[in-house]
Amino acid sequence: MSGHDATAFEANNPVDIYRSHISESLAPITDKSASEIYDRLSWTQTFDKGDLGLAVPSLKIPPKEAALKAQEWSERFPESNLVEKPVVAGTFLQFFFKPEPLTELIVPSIIQKKVAYGTNPKLGLRDPSDPSKGKKRIIVEFSSPNIAKPFHAGHLRSTIIGGFLSNLFEAAGWDVIRMNYLGDWGRQFGLLANAYEIYGSEEKLKKDPIGHLFDIYVEINKISKPEEDEIKEKREELKQAVADKRDALALEREISDLESNSVNEKARQYFKKLEDGDESALAVWTRFRDLSIEKYKQTYARLNIHYDHYSGESQVEMERMERAAKQLEESGVSENSQGAVIVDLTKNPKTKKLGKALVRKKDGSTLYLTRDIGEAVKRHELYNFDKMIYVVASQQDLHLAQLFKILELMGHQDVAEKCQHVNFGMVQNMSTRKGTVKFLDDILRDVGEKMHEVMQKNQAKYEQVENPEQTADTLGITAVMVQDMTGKRINGYEFSLERMTSFEGDTGPYLQYAHARLCSITRKAGLTSQDLESADLSLLSESHAINLIRALSSWPDVVQNTLKTQEPVTVLSYLFKMTHMLSSSYDVLKVVGSEAELKKARMALYEAARQVLNNGMKLLGLDPVERSVRL
Repeated sequence: MSGHDATAFEANNPVDIYRSHISESLAPITDKSASEIYDRLSWTQTFDKGDLGLAVPSLKIPPKEAALKAQEWSERFPESNLVEKPVVAGTFLQFFFKPEPLTELIVPSIIQKKVAYGTNPKLGLRDPSDPSKGKKRIIVEFSSPNIAKPFHAGHLRSTIIGGFLSNLFEAAGWDVIRMNYLGDWGRQFGLLANAYEIYGSEEKLKKDPIGHLFDIYVEINKISKPEEDEIKEKREELKQAVADKRDALALEREISDLESNSVNEKARQYFKKLEDGDESALAVWTRFRDLSIEKYKQTYARLNIHYDHYSGESQVEMERMERAAKQLEESGVSENSQGAVIVDLTKNPKTKKLGKALVRKKDGSTLYLTRDIGEAVKRHELYNFDKMIYVVASQQDLHLAQLFKILELMGHQDVAEKCQHVNFGMVQNMSTRKGTVKFLDDILRDVGEKMHEVMQKNQAKYEQVENPEQTADTLGITAVMVQDMTGKRINGYEFSLERMTSFEGDTGPYLQYAHARLCSITRKAGLTSQDLESADLSLLSESHAINLIRALSSWPDVVQNTLKTQEPVTVLSYLFKMTHMLSSSYDVLKVVGSEAELKKARMALYEAARQVLNNGMKLLGLDPVERSVRL
C-alpha cells in the first residue's frame, strides 16, 4: 500500500489504513471482495492474539475447510511493509502490525490531531458521500428531575449516562440536542403555591430555590397526609353505615366539609387555575420553574453538562393530548374499560407481554402516557430527529415499550422506530453523612469534602496544589461519575464514599492521578512542541513502548465500538487498561536523565498517551486535572 504515509493524517482512524491494506492483500488469495474481508476484520482482546483478527468461517468457508484455508491464506499472504505474516490459530488469522511504521503513523497523528484524535465526524453525516446533506440529528432526553422533589439516584445515573451519550454522538459528528424533561406540572404545584403562602420565604427561595421548595412541600404534606387519612377513615365509616342501613347524612356532610376545606382540594383548585391559564397562578408557577432551572444549571455545570432545551410535562399542550386520545380512539387502538380508556396490548400474541396501558383515568384526567405520546410527536414535528434516546431507569422498561408500541399502532411508525430506551439499574444505599440524599448538591459536597480529607494526608504534595478545594471538588465529581460508569449500565451498584474516593484500584481519583502524572512528566521534561515533532520515533523500540503505541492506535476503534455498545464502561475499561500499561512503563521508559534524542522520543509517546487519556476522560464528561495528590 504505497503512499500510506501521505494519507495518514487524512484518515479519521489510522487503523483503517491497515484494514484496507490487509483486505486488499487477501482479496485475490481468497476470491472474496476486499469490502467483505474489511467488514470481518475484528479487534483482538489481548495483544498476544494480534492487532486485528479474521475468523475464516465468517467468510462463508465451511467449518471443515476453515483451518486448511487459514493455513493456505497465511502462506500466500504477500510480503508487507505494514504487517507481519499472519499467524494461524485454528480457524483464525492473527495480524500483527509492524512496530516501526505503526509508531511513525500513530504518534504524530495524535500529536497533530489533539482533541480530534478518536472522533469521526463522517459517521454522523446523513450521506457520507455528500456532506452538503448535513448531519443526522439526535435528541438525548436525560436527567429529568421533578421540581420540589428530591434529585434521587435514578436522576444522577440518567444525568451521567445521558451526558456521556450526548458527548459520544457529538464525537461521531451528529447534531445533538440535549433535553431535560422536567417534572414541572401537576397537583403538586397547587400544593407548592399554597405552601409558599403559608411557609414561604423570599430570601430562602432566592438563595436555594430547589431546597426551599422541597422543604415547604414537606411541610404542607405534614398537613395534607393526616387530612387524607381522616377522610379515608370517615369514608370507611360511611360505607359501614350504609351497609348497616343507618342514617349517614351527617357523616356525608362531615366528609364533604373535610374535603372542601382540605389542603389537597385547595391544591386541586389552584392547579385548575393553572390549567385554565390564570395569569397570577402562572406567574407564581413560572417563577418557581425558572428559579429551579437556574439552580439546576449551576449544578449540571459542575458535571460538565449543559442542555439545549429544558422541556417538561407543562410544555405538552392539552390540545395535543386530546388529539392523541382522539387518534387512539378513532384508530381503534384504545377502548373503554369501566369508565377509563385503555390500550389492551394483550390481544396480539406479539405484544401480549406489554399488558394493558391506561391512557385516561375514570375522572377524565390524562396520564404520563398521553403526555409522552403528545410530546414525542411534537418533538418529531419540531426537530425532525433521526434518533431519540430516552435515558431512563429500567423500572420504566414497560412504560417506554408501551409508548413505542402505541405510537406505532397509532400510525406514527416513523416516530416509533427512531426512539430508543437506554436503561440502567439502580443505586443502592445512596446516602450522605447527613442522612438520606435529597439533592445532587448534597452528594457532590460530601464527596468533595471526603476527597479533600484524603488529599490532606499527603501534606507535601497537598501544598503544591494551586487550588486544593477546587481540585478536591473536581476529583470528587470524577469519583462519583467513574463509580457510576464502572459496570454495565443495567447493573445496579452500591454507593460507597470510601471506595470511590480511593486512589487505589480502578477509581476516578486513580484516573485523575494518571493524567496529572503525565502532566508532571511534561513539566519536568521542559521540551517544546517543536522538539516533540522532530523526535526520532525509531528509538521507541522497547516492548513497553510498542505495546503502548498499539493501545493508542485502537482508541478510534474504541470510540466507534462504544457507539454500538452505548456503554460508558467500554471507554472506561480502555482508559484503565491504558493507564496500567503507562504505570508499568515509567521505570523502563524514563524521560528525565535520558540522552537528548531518547528523551524527545519518549516524551512524544507520553504526550500522545496524555492526549488520548484526556480525550477519553472528556468524552466521559470528566474534567482532567493537571496536578493531583496521591498518598
